[in-house]
Amino acid sequence: MKKYRCKICGYIYDPEKGDPENNIPARTPFEDLPDDWTCPICGASKENFEAVA
Repeated sequence: MKKYRCKICGYIYDPEKGDPENNIPARTPFEDLPDDWTCPICGASKENFEAVA
């Protein structure tokens, strides 16, 4: 699964880890995050994320 980086603060969403602080379980692909999910660091929306190699 691809990781995604916030273009504003640099936070990396790693699907292997999920986002436990926001009730997103491990192994949740970025594409399956809720539309209202935001960056846990800066609050940016999903549109502000880009795939990283």
